[in-house]
Amino acid sequence: MRYSKMKSIHIHKIIILGIIALFFSMCVPPDEQLDEDAAYEAYLDSLREVRCPRLLSSAAEYYKNKDWQSTINVYRELVDLGCDRDDPEEVYQYYAISYEYLGLFDSSEFVLVKGLQQLPNNVQLRKRLVYAYSKQGKTDLQISELNRLSELMPNDLDIKMDLAELYGEQGFYDDQIDYLEQILDIDPTNEKAQSEIAIIYEKTGKDPLDIYRERFQNNPDNNSYGIDLADRLLNNDEALEAVDVLKKVIRLDKTSKIAYRKLGQAYYNADQLDDASDAYEELFLLNPRDVQIALKICDVNIANQNYAKALRWADKAISIDKNRGESHGKKGNVYYKSFQDCRSASISLDDRIVSTLAHRNFLKADGLGFSRTNNSKSWLEDNEVLFSKAQWFMLDDDVKNRGYVTPKNECYNWVDEKLKKDPKW
Repeated sequence: MRYSKMKSIHIHKIIILGIIALFFSMCVPPDEQLDEDAAYEAYLDSLREVRCPRLLSSAAEYYKNKDWQSTINVYRELVDLGCDRDDPEEVYQYYAISYEYLGLFDSSEFVLVKGLQQLPNNVQLRKRLVYAYSKQGKTDLQISELNRLSELMPNDLDIKMDLAELYGEQGFYDDQIDYLEQILDIDPTNEKAQSEIAIIYEKTGKDPLDIYRERFQNNPDNNSYGIDLADRLLNNDEALEAVDVLKKVIRLDKTSKIAYRKLGQAYYNADQLDDASDAYEELFLLNPRDVQIALKICDVNIANQNYAKALRWADKAISIDKNRGESHGKKGNVYYKSFQDCRSASISLDDRIVSTLAHRNFLKADGLGFSRTNNSKSWLEDNEVLFSKAQWFMLDDDVKNRGYVTPKNECYNWVDEKLKKDPKW
């Protein structure tokens, strides 16, 4: 009992002495404490002034020599000393990269998080943190960090595409579609986003056309959306709807070459060949030196069996570039197709004239390096349908004296080119 009482008194004495000591410590003048802190900070500043440049130089040298562990050791000392104040982005970025080279992505993550405490909006550090998360399989954190980056860089398509892919891998298709739509809002012609969004719609049982229709309906003044929709419609064999869409686009922009080109294709697919020709002719007016447009108009009119018009456009192509073999080949094809359509069971003289006109143009094309018409040329040669020396000597003398022949058959009434006598005859 007496022992317990003495023990209690002893404890009370200790408590009292502690309170007294605390009291006196609190009575130290605050100015003296501030002076001590300032002196210590001044000492650190002077130390940093000397040590920081040396440490940064050493870190750079170790990094250059790929001595990753030594680089890490120096950067650790740099950070502990406060040498990261002047350029924290460089310090923490290369500090983290050194850990990456050693495969220590958890340590890289730690360093980057520390750096972002100083630079919360630093894009480079956050991108490296995304990489560290990806290497560790921390998908949720990777997505979270990418979302933060997307807020900082709302027009960065790569970040949005990364997010779309990650959401897709996780099966979050609504989120994936959302980011793909954001990409298409910025870049309506982004083929990867268009392709991915179509795949998702098919995967989820939705019609990919719906999104393109909706985008254009909601943004009728956005011609890019109209072009995208027309493309999808053409791919789905819905040519007439594509025609309607493209007409709307052209009403807003009568100089849209791509719209006229696709309108021509839409009419062609819908078997409205006269309209297709008109659309391509409007396109040609916008670019009257484009040989390919002239050749396209020629093709459309060959398909429409309007050989007179086809011939005019073949000649137009030749006038633009007489040394282009394809143009001569196309002119030969006009004659060849009409010959195949008009020829009689027993090859007439008119048939031979037109087939020979085709053949001579095929020869010009071949001589200029265009060989795609060689099969047709060979067919004419092998089937003995050409106008030859034998036919020439069977002509009346007045025709021979004239030196050329032209077809008289009604089916060839559009042919105004003269087949001149071969100099060898």
